[in-house]
This record gives sequence, structure tokens and C-alpha cells, in this order.
Amino acid sequence: MTARSPKAPESTVAPEGTSASLLGDVTRFTIPQLLAERARLAPSGVALRHKEFGIWNETTNLTYLERAQEVAAGLHALGVKRGDKVAVVAENIPEWVFMEVGAQALGAISVGVYQSSGDSEVKYVVDYTDAVVVLAQDEEQVDKLLEHRAELTNVRKVIYEDPRGMAKHAHDDWFMSFEDLLSLGRGQASAIFTAEAAKGHPDDICHFSLTSGTTGAPKAAMLTHRNMLYMGQSLGELEKFRPGSDYLSFLPMAWMGEQMMTVGVALANGITVNFPESNETAMQDLVEIGPHFMFAPPRIWEGIQSQMYIRMQESYGPNRAMYRKLLKWSTDAADASLSGKKPSGLVALKSKIAYWGLTRPLLDQLGFLRLTHAYTGGAALGPDVFRFYHGLGVNLKQVYGQTENIGIAYVHRDGDVRFDTVGMPLPGSECRITEEGEIISRSPAVCKGYYKKEDASAETIKGGWLHSGDAGRMTADGHLQVIDRLSDVMQSSRGERFSPQYIENRLKFSPYIKEAVALGHGRDEVTAMLNIDPMTVGQWAEKKQIAYTTYMELTSKPEVAHLLLREVQEANGRLEPHERIQRFVLLYKLLDADDDELTRTGKVRRKLINEKYAPIVQALYDGSERVSVEAVFKYQDGQEQRVRTDVVVFRTPGEEQSPVRGSARVGTSA
Repeated sequence: MTARSPKAPESTVAPEGTSASLLGDVTRFTIPQLLAERARLAPSGVALRHKEFGIWNETTNLTYLERAQEVAAGLHALGVKRGDKVAVVAENIPEWVFMEVGAQALGAISVGVYQSSGDSEVKYVVDYTDAVVVLAQDEEQVDKLLEHRAELTNVRKVIYEDPRGMAKHAHDDWFMSFEDLLSLGRGQASAIFTAEAAKGHPDDICHFSLTSGTTGAPKAAMLTHRNMLYMGQSLGELEKFRPGSDYLSFLPMAWMGEQMMTVGVALANGITVNFPESNETAMQDLVEIGPHFMFAPPRIWEGIQSQMYIRMQESYGPNRAMYRKLLKWSTDAADASLSGKKPSGLVALKSKIAYWGLTRPLLDQLGFLRLTHAYTGGAALGPDVFRFYHGLGVNLKQVYGQTENIGIAYVHRDGDVRFDTVGMPLPGSECRITEEGEIISRSPAVCKGYYKKEDASAETIKGGWLHSGDAGRMTADGHLQVIDRLSDVMQSSRGERFSPQYIENRLKFSPYIKEAVALGHGRDEVTAMLNIDPMTVGQWAEKKQIAYTTYMELTSKPEVAHLLLREVQEANGRLEPHERIQRFVLLYKLLDADDDELTRTGKVRRKLINEKYAPIVQALYDGSERVSVEAVFKYQDGQEQRVRTDVVVFRTPGEEQSPVRGSARVGTSA
């Protein structure tokens, strides 16, 4: 028998007139000052929840403050002072926010580091930001710092949260447990926190958030308390968030989007932040929590839809037919609502039948039954995915912003969701499109610039206006349409301009395409390198009784090539003639952030990919039918495996060669 984890305790959503509204304009506080006010007004309110060993443990506002006070006093005893940097490399755990707010109370600056970063990336961030103390969650993260200990001369202390495996460092003064840090500060916690936090000002820099680094080394955006709390307050007022609403924090805390929600939105609105037991259990923990609002990139929403699709495909025939019928009824009603019309009587009746027969049970299984607001950002989400969720009754909306303005500057309004836009500016924000077509914006959320990057700061922020580097246009009714990075917009040899990101997003609307890289700058035609989605294509292959063992072998199957050809043709139908994919390859491996092919936020590093896969790029344009390459696979232990493989170049109809002539042959090199 499998033991089932208990449901999380229900949050009590506070009525109007509670501590959130009593605080008024929260941007007059610093983050530590605001936490102290929350603890004073609602000491027993649940601020955080964390699942450990299958049990959800609650942290009240008062306990949250007490832990932050102990951290502040402990860091003070270690010599941390105003302006010092304190880095955190960990999963989403309460200790992250205790350390962050505690450091900020002293006037120190917190720095987020992705827990998935390799040791060289961790070294870069810690060294570049001059961090003097690092909170490393466990032995794995500690080892990344140890790898470069001699070079990290600024780091005075490494604090670990999980003591397992750390006994071997018991006599090394470089290390300290998180519990020992709390004990060190416990005696004077309240006095030190209160005295130091009182010196803070809303316009003080409080946090460094690293940019994605698509074109070079990541830069640390210098964010103030006002930046963070303005964003949280502005979004909360627009969406009418209520104190006690539940939010699941499962995206990397080093990412600005998660910082915005877990710190800015949560403290500004009195939200309860729920931390999953681990990254691996996040989706199951989501079901137990049943959050009121949720923020996730397109890959998460697409993944959930793909899982539903796979489960439906594996069901019995009558069940599949009923699923399709009820889903159509629900999406028909959603289509009417999204177009600003009231569903007709018959459509509304069918929608109610679909709700009780399909969507309500499905929402309950997904943990979405209490979901009132859902957001996606970072890339375009396909219209079919939007329709799917709105058909289920999920109020999914697109947002757009940059690290430099706390992640959100534009958002869809309720009842005004459009697939081809990212909504309208938040209240208090201004937006313009320059003559060059660049999106620029101005608001109290715009950061103070980049740490140690004066030239880049001056180039990006001019007269208070944040220059996004993105090309866009405004619709007649004020919605923003994002086209691509200005630097990424390409031009064919005939002078026709096109956006590779736009093309890639159209390709990724397919459930069978996980990643795409469009090529064609200075060329006669557009081509692409594609990653198949191993989950959906794997399930399709099993249903077709196509045997395979590895991802590489799956990409070599002619049947898979036929499947992807159809998907590319469908995407071409949504593109202008000069944008259409003429030739493509199925890459033998998934693009990976650990191989520097993607950023930690999933954005394509175009320059590196063009260099790394140069033989494949050449084959796409020199008429080759296939190209032999040496694939290099890196493992976590540092070892490499080299495999010789033939990559087949496929052509869309209209050319002489069959698009799936032959199959890729794979063999290990000597």
C-alpha cells in the first residue's frame, strides 16, 4: 500500500479591511520593516508553509520575523555590514527568505544563485558580486564552492542548511550550520534587527538579480525595496489579491519572476507562500495545496497539458470520445468569453455539463480548483494551450517584463485575454515604442542599473526609461505585442526581415516540439534545428509500436521524421512565405543549460549554438542530405561520452528529395 501525503491545511482568506489594507502604501517601507509591520498587525497569520517528510509545516508572520531577526543578528556577529553582499544558492526553502530578509535588515544586499548552476557559474556569481557570506543548502552546493575556494577570497563564511554529509567539515572555520547562525544571533536578535532595519530607506538597494545572459555573462540588476514592493502592490491592487491567499513557490528563487512573487507580492499583499518538499515533488505538492494563484513559464503549462493528453490517449475508446466532446464544449464557451461575447444559451448549457462531467474533476486532480489567477511569461504560449486552460476555467494570462523592472510591466486584464499580446501596462507604468521599434517603459519598478557595469547601465536606463532591447508594437486599444529581441531580428539575402523567436514559438505550438532554433540571417531561406519532446513523442511511438531505447535513437526513426514534417508544415501555414521552414534537422540531444546552450531561464544562446553545431548549420544550406557529427555527452561526474552519428537533413514539400529519405545511422566512434 502506498502512503498518501495529507492535504495541506486550508488557509483562511482574510476579509476586506484586514492587515493588507490597513498598511496602505507599502512602498514607504523597506522589506524588513514591512515584515515587522505584518507581524505586529497579524502575528498569527500564516506567512509560509514548507513540506518536509510529507508534513506541511506552517510559519506565522511572527515566527517569520523572529527567524529573520536571528539571521540579522547572527550575520551582524559575523561582521556583515551595510552594503555587503550575502548570496544564497538553494532550492525554494524558508531559510532562503529568512536569510534574504535578515541580510536586508542590516542594509546588506542579497544575491540569488540558481541551484542548478555548475560550479563555474556559482563561482562567477559569488565572485562578481563580492559576496562575503554564502548560504548553500546542502553538500552538493557546498562542493561547488569548495571547487573554487582559493579564488573566492571575499567569502568569509559558508552557511549550510542541511547538515547531512557535512561532518567532514566540522573543524573547518569556513563553514557554519544555519542552526548555529540562528543561535549566534538569538540573544540580541530583536534589538539588532530593530535598530539596523530602522536605518533602511525604500530606495536602498536590497537585492541583486542576475539577467539571463543570452548574449554574454549575466549582469546583476540592482533592485531596491521600492522596486520590489511597488510591483507587489501594483499587481495586488489590479488583481485584488486577498490576504491569506495561497501561492506555490516552485520556480528558482534566483529568477526575478519568483523573487517578485515570493517576496514582493507576498509581503505587499499578505499572501501565504508554500514551498514544496523538493523540485521533483512540486506538481504533486501543488495538488495538495490547491493555490489561489500561480506563476509558471510556458513549458510548465505545456507540460501539464501534455500529461493530460497522454493520459487521455491511454484511456479506453469511449472515455477518449467523451473527453474530446466535453473538452470541445468547454472550449467553445471559452472562445465566446475570450472574444468578449456572452455564450449563447446552448453553449452555456453544454459548458455547465462539461464542467460537472470533466472540467471540475480535472481541476481537482490538477490542484486548480481554487485557482483564481494564473500567469505565464518569458515566451509565447500557443493559442491552443490558452484555449485548453480557459476551457477548463483557469484564468490564465500572459505577462511581460524584464529582470530590470521586477519581471512584470504588462499583464492581461480579466476578460481581456488575447493570444497575440502580453496585455497592457500595469497601473503607474508608461510604455512607448521608439522609432527603431524598441519597447521602452518607465515606472517605480525600474532598477538602479547593473552592479559594476556603468556603461551597460547607461545604455539600458536613460532618463528613467528602461530600454528592453525587445522589438514590439502597440495595438490600437493599448495592448503590447512583443516581436523578438532587436538584436535577434534577422534579414534574408533578399532583404526580408523576420523574427526567429516568432518562428520558433510557432513551431513550439506543436506538442511534439520541445525546442527550436530558427536560422537564416543573410541566407536565401529559413531553416531550423528541432528538439522533439521526449514525453509526447515517446508516448506516440509506443502507441505506434515503434521500439527505441534512447532519445538519440528516437530522433533517428523515419516515422518520427514523418510526424515532425507534418508539424513543421502546420507551423508553416501560420507563417509568411519568407518565414517558412524549408529544411530542418532533428537534433540528437536536447539543448541544455548545463551545456551553455540555454540560459538558466530556458532562452536560446544563438551564437554558441551556431558555433557548436556549425557542421549541421552548413549542411542545412549546402544541399547535403545528411552530415556525420561527433556528439559529446557530458555526465554529472564530469566524464564525457563521444558518439558518432549521422544527422539527416529533412526538406519540406516542394523540393525534389523526399523529406524522409533514409534514416539516421548511429554508431559509436572508435
